[in-house]
Amino acid sequence: MLLKTMKTAAGCARGRCGWPAFGMAAAALSAFAASAAFAQSPPGAVTQAALQAPAAPGTVAAASPSAMPESEIRSRLDSTGGLTAGGEKLHIGLLRQFYAAHNYEPVWPTHVKQAEALLADVMRAWSHGLDPELFHAAVLRKPAALPPIDRDLLLSDAFLAYADALARGAMPIEVRMDDEDLKPEPVDVPAMLDKAIASPDPAAVIEALAPSTSTYQALRRALQAYRAGGEEAAAAPAGNHPAARPTEAHLRQLVANLERQRWLPRKLPAERVWVDIVPEQLTLYKDDRPVFTTKIVVGEADKQSPEVETTISGVQFNPPWNVPRSIITEEIMPKLSRDPDYLSRHHMVMRHNGLIQQLPGPHAALGQIKFEMPNRFDVYLHDTPQKYLFARDNRRQSHGCIRVQNPRELAALLLDQPAEAVAKAIGLGYTNSRPLPAPVPVFIVYQTAVAQPDGAIAFRPDPYERDIEIWQHLHPREQAPVAEHEQPGQRRG
Repeated sequence: MLLKTMKTAAGCARGRCGWPAFGMAAAALSAFAASAAFAQSPPGAVTQAALQAPAAPGTVAAASPSAMPESEIRSRLDSTGGLTAGGEKLHIGLLRQFYAAHNYEPVWPTHVKQAEALLADVMRAWSHGLDPELFHAAVLRKPAALPPIDRDLLLSDAFLAYADALARGAMPIEVRMDDEDLKPEPVDVPAMLDKAIASPDPAAVIEALAPSTSTYQALRRALQAYRAGGEEAAAAPAGNHPAARPTEAHLRQLVANLERQRWLPRKLPAERVWVDIVPEQLTLYKDDRPVFTTKIVVGEADKQSPEVETTISGVQFNPPWNVPRSIITEEIMPKLSRDPDYLSRHHMVMRHNGLIQQLPGPHAALGQIKFEMPNRFDVYLHDTPQKYLFARDNRRQSHGCIRVQNPRELAALLLDQPAEAVAKAIGLGYTNSRPLPAPVPVFIVYQTAVAQPDGAIAFRPDPYERDIEIWQHLHPREQAPVAEHEQPGQRRG
């Protein structure tokens, strides 16, 4: 089928983008230390004048909640315009939820130690491939320069945004391209920040929102090695193969694929169908172990297969093909105008409302097997009569659907039936379906850097040129120019 969402492709990057070394600024740490010392002072040790005195250079004055107008936070959160503090744009939805649970009062003057630990954690965001500047790092390195309410809002926003980025990605589903549709389980981020505040180790609570899979940890180790010593140090996590040493382009792949890992459920189903667009390969897992692998054909560069999670509920044998309207309009009708016998020669019939259907049979575009997996893209797994495509290195040849090289074996495994039962269903000659014993989850993913069983990182091509979009969103200050030899084109078709 023809995916309709389009976007101009970003070409491959040229030049060398540096990775700034981020760390907790000494001024910010000393400021919080001073605030902590004040918080631990005995009652009456500090006069009202001291409370109202301006902060000393490099320190944060630990103002009491009563020193800040209780209504100011609520009035700012209730404003209709965009919310900013210290010149930084804030996430008003998360802040409203968080401060509603705190009666719209300042939070951090009474939780100085927690703020210190959480801010130090935010400054280490690079370890997850995230730029700390996404979380107000530059402004929060000099918190004493901020008005008290701005400081409280910025700290809260930094912690909430960082927790949200670890929980579901710094590019959540609402800001991605339409066909990048994967998402993990929902997380109540404001509630998690409250849990962190109440914890003896606030940073550990937030860090636990990130994936804990072996793949994610391997990608993090490779990223850390690259940053620590460049290509030479990065050779070890890449499997000690000199040819696998990361380059600047590999750095971006590590960052992009760490982000993609955050789009996945934190625990994958033990039985699943894993469709990886980049290597053009399908793998069936049972009991969390691969039991079947086969080649696939995926969408062309301008008709890209989506990243999506769905389920296979059944198998249809001898399926008809209801041709999508986009293909009718763009491909079939022009041919039909030149060749009146086009439909009959391709076993097609015109249905009502101008729809076209290809009749079932071995000649049909869907072949003899279709795996029923409802999704909003109308993309599915199916057989194909064009078996020669599987011998090609480049199998990006479809309109977005996934053609399977060995669909009979896959059907038998999913149905938990012998191959003879599948052959018998096909041999009936007419369209018939069999439900699966239980629906099986399907993940269609796009991964350009993956961990091997030995911990090595395999770097792959980026045929759809999606990595650069993730990199630029996560590192907006380091925009890579479009390569001069690349021509912008339609990313989706």
